Amino acid sequence: MEGNEISSVKRHAPATLRNREAIATVLQRILPDAGRVLEVASGSGEHIVYFADRFPELQWQPSDPDAASQASITAWSADAHLPNIEPVLDLDAASDRWPVASADAILCINMIHISPWAATEGLLKGAARLLRSGSLLYLYGPFLIPERETAPSNLDFDRSLKARNPHWGLRSIADIERAAAERDFVLQESVDMPANNLSLILHKR
Repeated sequence: MEGNEISSVKRHAPATLRNREAIATVLQRILPDAGRVLEVASGSGEHIVYFADRFPELQWQPSDPDAASQASITAWSADAHLPNIEPVLDLDAASDRWPVASADAILCINMIHISPWAATEGLLKGAARLLRSGSLLYLYGPFLIPERETAPSNLDFDRSLKARNPHWGLRSIADIERAAAERDFVLQESVDMPANNLSLILHKR
């Protein structure tokens, strides 16, 4: 890809610059020492390029079902010149068929609230197929927490999401934990993050 072509297809997600360091700080203590990390719904590709540079001992596998996002991920990866980023996969979280045989950890950042619940169920099913016992599934985004008052900004965001698509919206951690348990995942930790987001750290039983 030539320089002008790379720039023309690159997408920019402003939230990435705001949250990538905070996410990396959490990942630093929970990622495996070596192996392959699959990111489901890589979006623009900015996160995975940042993480691949930050954690060079790991092999990073981006994925996304959207063609424009795949092009952006490829452009960001090409521009970064990092040897530990694999070619992007066409992967739909809701599908029963993922084009990857194994992973040592899986990340999914800011997908669950902007996709139907079937995508979350598919993510958990796919992660259960790929991950070994004890392996990490990391989720990041805005969630509803039972018995905790939801920030007004998150309530407004939830309403705007549902106005755009009635199948979207913020999910309750209780629903995530229940669905995860059905796939042999345990929610081991919930970490408060900037801008009323959360890191959910799950491990395969």
